[in-house]
Amino acid sequence: MANGMKSLAKETVIYGVGSVLPKLLNWFLGLYWAFALPRIADIGVLTNFYAWVALLQVILTYGMETGFFRFANKEDNPARVFSTTFLSICSTTFLFLLLTAIFLKPLAFELGGTEMKPHYLLLLVVILCFDVLSAIPFANLRFKKRPIRFVSIKMINIVLTIAINLFFFLLCPWLKTLFPETFGWFDIRNGIDYILTANLLASIVQFLLLTPEMRMKFTFDKALLRRMLRYSLPLLVLGVAGILNQTVDKIIFPWVYPDKAEAYTQLGIYGQNFKIAVIMVMFTQAFRYAFEPFIFARNKEGDGNRQAYADATKYFILLGLLIFLLTTGYIDIIKFLIPERYHIGLKVVPIVLIGELFFGIYFNLSLWYKLTDQTKWGAYMSLIGFAVTLLINILFIPVVGYMACAWATFFANLIMMLLSYYMGQKNYPIPYDLRSAALFFVLAAVLFAGMLLSYRYVGSIWARLSISTILIAFYAWMVVKKELPLHQLPVIGRHFKK
Repeated sequence: MANGMKSLAKETVIYGVGSVLPKLLNWFLGLYWAFALPRIADIGVLTNFYAWVALLQVILTYGMETGFFRFANKEDNPARVFSTTFLSICSTTFLFLLLTAIFLKPLAFELGGTEMKPHYLLLLVVILCFDVLSAIPFANLRFKKRPIRFVSIKMINIVLTIAINLFFFLLCPWLKTLFPETFGWFDIRNGIDYILTANLLASIVQFLLLTPEMRMKFTFDKALLRRMLRYSLPLLVLGVAGILNQTVDKIIFPWVYPDKAEAYTQLGIYGQNFKIAVIMVMFTQAFRYAFEPFIFARNKEGDGNRQAYADATKYFILLGLLIFLLTTGYIDIIKFLIPERYHIGLKVVPIVLIGELFFGIYFNLSLWYKLTDQTKWGAYMSLIGFAVTLLINILFIPVVGYMACAWATFFANLIMMLLSYYMGQKNYPIPYDLRSAALFFVLAAVLFAGMLLSYRYVGSIWARLSISTILIAFYAWMVVKKELPLHQLPVIGRHFKK
């Protein structure tokens, strides 16, 4: 048992790094595009594109990754499960590519008007197809417990993507000044083409690196596929609802915003400022990799660990609020991660940060339906969150623009969080420390209000940063004083006795 937990912990760390680090590098690349591309509208187009990619990837894999794990562990012949799953994904992906190619021009116009050039859509679809075809080989690596190879290929993909982007946006302009005839083809106004080309080349290389996983005699088991689909298709509903909660605002914005000519510019401003708030998303994802194995391992020991679940959630809230204060308190520095022309949208950052913190708390609270095998509630709450997000965006984007997107994230995640807490206490009561959570939420709100006042009335950036530092230090001191068991430590503890 001890060796099993040690192996689980090791794989969790490797997969966690392999997931979070590529996302972090991709985050920096997305920030860089705002400096490299001449038009804000180009960033809006990319924001819209990759929202569609996230949604379509969930649809085109239709829960078969989870289905593969389930049946590969259940069946006597995992290779047959892999080949059946992979051939199913291949057939549906090819059909999707064929239909897109047939209706390319009308689809491009319907999706993005004049901003969506047909060759953009074709490149995007081919990228998506290679990524979808890579999903099951990646799942097979996880099934075979080969985390190093899994992470290595993921890292090669993102490093190659960044390298090709830097070639186009840094090296080519310089080479054009030296060899104008040879590099006469380069035009910075075609930046979206270069970004999509870099993504396509990296996706092709990633797929080729996974081909060793496909060296087998392929067989197709119709009966097995039917059983897998019965298991996997309900997961598709949950997956689509979950991803739409995160992307529907960026997908529908160009359709709902009243000024079509300005829509992608406004979406570009929102998309880049949303990237600043992704700091909270990455924190939540990193915590998730540690928390899920923790709760399932503890659950094997019986109900005596409910207090441990409550403590884990409390410390998540405390750290999440600290990240909120650090991001908003030092926004005078952080804002230079994006060009000045995007700073008009900084007002969405605090709203999205808290909204994403609510989602992280919701994830922590959701352990009740995982431990009681009532996962249908995850689907119900995701659908409710999606309905709230969609309604707010449709009603208010025409009125307040991208601010509606930020508030939709805030309220949808708040409602899911509250609903999960209510249902969880009825089905699997856990003694969460509501008093502590409320105290520190109020404290963070008061300190944030102090920061806002300093932004309004203090002209010096250094004075504002000093005020923020004092307020953040006070929050950290209160956390240590009230919640951390430092009083139990020798020497240090004398200064923190309660």
